[in-house]
Amino acid sequence: MTTALLILHFCVTVALIGVVLIQRSEGGGLGIGSSQGMGAFMSGRGTANLLTRTTAVLAGLFMLLSLTLALLYRGGVSGVGHDILAQPQGAASAPPQATVSVPQPAPATPKP
Repeated sequence: MTTALLILHFCVTVALIGVVLIQRSEGGGLGIGSSQGMGAFMSGRGTANLLTRTTAVLAGLFMLLSLTLALLYRGGVSGVGHDILAQPQGAASAPPQATVSVPQPAPATPKP
């Protein structure tokens, strides 16, 4: 099931990128979204409305699939319930004590 969701998520992602690139921006974008490419199918305003709605739907699907995949992988990749924030089973409740080594002065040698 997760493989199918990952493939669907990839397809939605590619479609979302494509639709965003097709849209006409203030600077002209890629110029693909103009009415010249659509012929007599839709006007410029109709094309912009269609692309805006398509972007909103694809963005919603992207978010929904991302949340679904995050919930499915919540238990870890292996599927076993695993919390990465939990302490290991063998860890003591007290934090480990740091040991500080103080250098000892060298023994004094008598001068002749």
